[in-house]
Amino acid sequence: MTITPHELNAPRKIARRRRVFFTLVFMITGAATWLMADLFWRFDGRLTPLECAMLVLFVILFAQIALGFVTALTGFVISIRGGDRRQIANTIAPGESPQLAGTAVVMPVFNEDVSRVFEGLRVVFRSLQETGRLEHFDFFILSDSNQPNQLVQEEVAWVELCKQVGGFGKIFYRKRRQQINKKAGNVADFLRRWGRKYRYMVVLDADSIMSGDALVKLVAMMEKNPGVGIIQTAPRLVNGETLYARLQQFANRLYSPLFLAGLNFWQQDTGNYWGHNAVIRVQPFIEHCGLPELPGHEPFGGRILSHDFVEAALMRKAGWQVWLAGDIEGTYEEGPPTLIDSAKRDRRWCQGNMQHSWLLLAKGFRPVNRLHLLMGVMAYVSSPLWLLFMMLGTVYAFGVANSHGRAVGESFAGALATHGDASVFGMPMQATEALTLFLLTMVMLFASKFMSVFLTLKNRDAAESFGGRKNLVASTLLEVALSVFLAPVNMLFHSKFVVYTLLGKGVSWVTQKRGGDDGTDWREAIITHAPHIAFGLAWGALAFYIRPVFFWWLSPVLAGMVFSIPISIGLGKLRFGRAAAEAGLILTPEETRPPYELRRLRLNLEECYKQMRPLDVLRADYGLLQAVLDPYVNAVHVSMLRQKETSSEEAREYFAHLRDRLLLDGPGALAQKEKMSLLHDAESMIWLHRELWRRPARDLAEWWRLAVRQYNVLTTTPVTALYR
Repeated sequence: MTITPHELNAPRKIARRRRVFFTLVFMITGAATWLMADLFWRFDGRLTPLECAMLVLFVILFAQIALGFVTALTGFVISIRGGDRRQIANTIAPGESPQLAGTAVVMPVFNEDVSRVFEGLRVVFRSLQETGRLEHFDFFILSDSNQPNQLVQEEVAWVELCKQVGGFGKIFYRKRRQQINKKAGNVADFLRRWGRKYRYMVVLDADSIMSGDALVKLVAMMEKNPGVGIIQTAPRLVNGETLYARLQQFANRLYSPLFLAGLNFWQQDTGNYWGHNAVIRVQPFIEHCGLPELPGHEPFGGRILSHDFVEAALMRKAGWQVWLAGDIEGTYEEGPPTLIDSAKRDRRWCQGNMQHSWLLLAKGFRPVNRLHLLMGVMAYVSSPLWLLFMMLGTVYAFGVANSHGRAVGESFAGALATHGDASVFGMPMQATEALTLFLLTMVMLFASKFMSVFLTLKNRDAAESFGGRKNLVASTLLEVALSVFLAPVNMLFHSKFVVYTLLGKGVSWVTQKRGGDDGTDWREAIITHAPHIAFGLAWGALAFYIRPVFFWWLSPVLAGMVFSIPISIGLGKLRFGRAAAEAGLILTPEETRPPYELRRLRLNLEECYKQMRPLDVLRADYGLLQAVLDPYVNAVHVSMLRQKETSSEEAREYFAHLRDRLLLDGPGALAQKEKMSLLHDAESMIWLHRELWRRPARDLAEWWRLAVRQYNVLTTTPVTALYR
């Protein structure tokens, strides 16, 4: 199965694969288009403007479905035949141990759960240490956090982690004062300062986990293939607890192997970059992957929000290969816990992907990279197109009902008896051909799921890792049923996001929620989903008025909208997710046979969360409290501040005023910006610590007197991010 780098880079073979793949996509789309046009034509011997518009939409949308279907089908054939030899992982022979080179493991963070970030990093560090190849890797936590508590907790957690694992000189923490250009700017800042010291960089998200073996293998593949610029792994979704998160990770784990095999078949050396859990060759990345400024202003123009696809295209444009390593084990990430949290993330991704429209015709990009960008755009734009297609179908059904002289509301049975027609989404058609078209569409949509189940059922051990054959089938049916309800809600979410972006309404940079601690409350669900319900009810009433059978055809779509509130709340509940797990449903191999890294992460976090939490009244400013009150934390914090030039008289007066207010009135009297100013001023932090312990209690705010009492109680078990 091993392949040499020279054999891997064979342009003729790559071109032949792409010809086969896209010919299949074209043939399926062409056949479906011909069938649809013929049905329209047979109905009244011509194509009306409305039918032409629907046909154009049908071609666009069906081509997207065909692309996904052929990708999965290709992956299925490859899996049946025992795998694809032309994978970059196969350039490393079994037992081979290539030389490694200096690699930076970088983790950009932004107001994330500090314990989760540092415990995740601890697991990666330890796993890498056990491979015996740790000397080739350095770790960087690149913080863009802008909350006072986060700043102090991250500093303390970094020092504690370094002390506990012997990480001084191997694990570095950098806080950026100005959060310019978000995550892309954060990584770019790292590259400007330290990038040239490393040959490779592995980018992690704050929720990423990678095993030491995976990291070593990625760097080894880069060393073995000097023409490769990026290798992207396929992280598995893990640690989901709510029903929604567990459904997503089940679908990801069960269905993605087919798609990954299919993607590798036609992408080959022009793969994509997904922004994390990937290794990057630093020098060409610095030289060629600077992001361009888009025409116009945000959200549609300006700085690029979703940088990864563009960086892959730029790397490929410069002649460096980009590979997908979907077969690398030990690479994980976490997903959003609820439907609404997922929508918030999609809102940001939608804007980022729509910006890529500017780059579809960019000079020098490879055709496959243009397709990647187009697929990203269509991942969101297809929703309003589907909605438009179905709304035009409603108009069409209304026109047909009237043109045939039937009373609006006539039953489908009567129409069928009179004309011998069938109906798809309310459009009268020749029964056999209409049914063929309908079944073809359904097969294309659901085939990948059932091909994945078939492959898993064939392998007893694989089926057992999903909870057994019976549970696997039941779980798949549950996932399919719920995905049918979720699809129309997501269609409305994405349609709204696309319209907002086009209208110039951008998104702010918010922390992504990953834990499933509280789910979705009723107020949030009602505010979010009320428009979906109203839309579904109005559409359903109109459909029933036009023709009852049309209503029943639409009922799966309408049901998802009308019942979106209980669906959203139910899927976000921890207890439903846990109940499904206890029943043996929607299990994944990472749950039934958890790898070492995930087991360690769970145990470590359980220990962290056992610790006593600070009093509620102190919690909001606990970071500031520690930095002022605790001599150890104060020293750590001050030592990490930059040396400032001589301050002006005005600045000194400003800080003196803030310090007095903080001690006399408590943190509640200061705005967040003022607290951050104090935290960044070393002179003020030293003065505050000395003055707090020197002053008599009567000269301090009650908040500080309580803080001192709390500190004296907890000195044996300090309440930090790692000890809460």
